[in-house]
Parts: sequence; structure tokens; C-alpha cells
Amino acid sequence: MPELPPVYIVAAARTPTGAFLGSLSSLAAPQLGAHAIKSALRRVPEIKPENVEEVFFGNVLSAGYVHSKRYVIAELRDTTISLGQNPARQCAINAGLSPETVCTTVNKVCASGTKSIILGAQTIMTGNADIIVAGGTESMSNCPHYLPNLRNGAKFGDQSLVDGVLKDGLTDAYGKKEHMGLQAEECAQDHGFTREQQDNYAIQSYQRAQAADKNGLFVEIAPIEIPGARGKPGITVSKDDEPKNLNVDKLRSMKPAFIPASGTVTAPNASPLNDGAAAVILVSESKLKSLSLKPLAKILGWGDAAKTPSKFTTAPALAIPKALKHAGVKQEDVDAFEINEAFSVVALANMKLLGLSDDKVNVHGGAVALGHPLGASGARIVTTLLGVLKDKKGKLGCVGICNGGGGASALVIESLQ
Repeated sequence: MPELPPVYIVAAARTPTGAFLGSLSSLAAPQLGAHAIKSALRRVPEIKPENVEEVFFGNVLSAGYVHSKRYVIAELRDTTISLGQNPARQCAINAGLSPETVCTTVNKVCASGTKSIILGAQTIMTGNADIIVAGGTESMSNCPHYLPNLRNGAKFGDQSLVDGVLKDGLTDAYGKKEHMGLQAEECAQDHGFTREQQDNYAIQSYQRAQAADKNGLFVEIAPIEIPGARGKPGITVSKDDEPKNLNVDKLRSMKPAFIPASGTVTAPNASPLNDGAAAVILVSESKLKSLSLKPLAKILGWGDAAKTPSKFTTAPALAIPKALKHAGVKQEDVDAFEINEAFSVVALANMKLLGLSDDKVNVHGGAVALGHPLGASGARIVTTLLGVLKDKKGKLGCVGICNGGGGASALVIESLQ
């Protein structure tokens, strides 16, 4: 992008990813997001919280709440916490940012976090800010069930609860209004991927995540302390909940989740439901120089794409080439890719369509093993990519993430570590 001023990533952090109703389930999405923002800012002490001018933060399940007597932060013990207005603003205020900080919540489903980073970069490039926080947060554990008939009253008969996770996070809003897992099955059929191939890929994702954890490569993780309730000792969560759960025999024997008998998509070869947050600090070149900051990476370009909603699984194969073209980068020159594993078949299909080598994609494992907190995942993959490039001494990296409704977002960075 020769005519646009450069934008740099100077810090990145994420929470560990909690399992559904797991280690982070006592925290609401704004609390998780605040922790990610605080942690990212701690990694660049030259930037004070009051210096941040704007926040873009992804969140999908904005009807969330939290009520837990096991572990809650002391000042909110035994209370119910509604997600409330503008979760991005709540993340910022709870992280100690100035009340004057402008905040925008982004809902592009799974791509929300990546799109937030793109919006942050665009804001700096157009001269509207010099320091921006971007990322995303989600607590799928605390998304409630809905009573859709309560507003007008139920006059007679039984009433049904609607699961907010399914309704607003995992169900296609178009056409058949089916679970997105059925569209993963459609992808497997379209591109000829078997159950065995998807299982093999899922096992690889877990094993790569386990190896990265063992070797201390998840440098982006900021441990989070959860105080105990009623005098009980607190806990510190420093690792993702899911990777340790790999059981190869059980994974291979699981029944199909969406199409009985003949289906190929299962719970363990798809991403689980999760809680987590991730944040990056973006700065202009002038601010980088005036504060003598050491950059992690430079943003080179981005791209968004869309297609028929039921074909969302392969939208990254359209967005990634657009991002590479925008960045002026050849695909063969990219050292590492992150393609979000909404399902194993998503990564497999996009690698096939783009002709990507398996050893360059999701090197530290992906969402099948690490988890997929919807509004955070698009930022999480950027934080993980930074770690991969540092470990492999790579220069160029690219992320691509599909989103419900047929879309995808992609981002290209140059590592400066």
C-alpha cells in the first residue's frame, strides 16, 4: 500500500481459551476483554491507558450474562452481570482506559476480531488516530436462553426456550436456517473430504497445540487470576482448556454430529464452544518513533470477501488472495498462514483451493484444539501468528477467517521481531 502511512502492531495478548462452562465461565465477556487489553498494554509500558484514542472490539453473543458462586471477581460476587450496552466500551473502561476513548463493537460473526484490526488500521492510516486497541471477546458459556414470546405474553400452551448460542452464533440466518455444521458437511461433499481426513486433521491440530504448549510457544497468553469465593483459594488460568483433552481412539469413534450414519463432521473434528479474548495495540509510524517503540509487526494489507451464505466455509479462499494483492505479496512468499478451524474441513478445503502446504498452516494448532470464542477468534489467530513467525523466524504471515452468512476476512502482516 505505497500511498498509505504504515501501521504497526506493538503489543498483542490473549486470555487462555476456556472450555464451555470451563475455567473462565465465571467471567463475562467484558471482563475477559478488559484483561486482554490490560495485558497488551502492560507489554508496551511506553503507552499509558489514557493514550489510547479508540477501541474496536469484536463480540457476537451480546445477550450474555454471568452468575456464578464458584469464582467471581470480589466486587461482583453473587451478582448477575448482563453484557449490556456496547461491550467494546465496557472492555475499555474496565481496562482503565479514559472515558474519552471512542469505542465500537464489531459483529462480523467469527471474523469480528480480524475486522476490528482492519478497522483500526484504516483509522490510523486515514489520520484519525495514532494509538488504537483492536481485538475481540466472547463468553459463550454465559450466553442465555431466550423466551421469544414473553414480550407479548403467552396466552396458552407450552413455551420453548431458544438457545442464544445456537440462534445468534451457530445457525445460518438465510435459506434453510440450518446449523452451520450442516454447511460444513456440504463443504466436505463439495470438495471430497472424508471422515478419516477430517479426523486426521483434527488430531494434527491437537498435537501441534500440545507441542507448542510444551515448548512454551504460546507467548501471547496472559494468565488470568480468578479469585475464589467465600474464602476458598483462587486459581490462575494460564493454559488453554482444550488441547490436553485429545483422545485419539475416542475422536475416531465419535458418531457424526449432524447427519446420522453417513455424516463426516463430528464434535471433536469441529471447533468447540469457548470463552476468551484477544487484543493488539496498533500505532502510527509517527507515534512509533516519538515513543521509541519496538514493533512486533507491520500491517501490509487486508481483504474481505463474500459468497452464497451456505458456502461460507470456503470464503477465506477468496479473501486471502484479495489481502495478498492489497499487500503486494505473492502467496509463495508467505511463511505462515492461520486459517480459522471452525471445522477441520474448513482448513482442509481452503488449503486445497489455495494450494497451500500443510506445514505452513496453523503451525501451533488451530481452533479445533485451541477453541473458538466467536468474537475473539479473528484476533486470537493474529496473536498466534505473531508467535509462529517469531518462533520460525519467518517474515510474512497471513490470517484468513470465515464468518457466518458467507463472508470472510483476511490480513497480511510483516514480522519485525
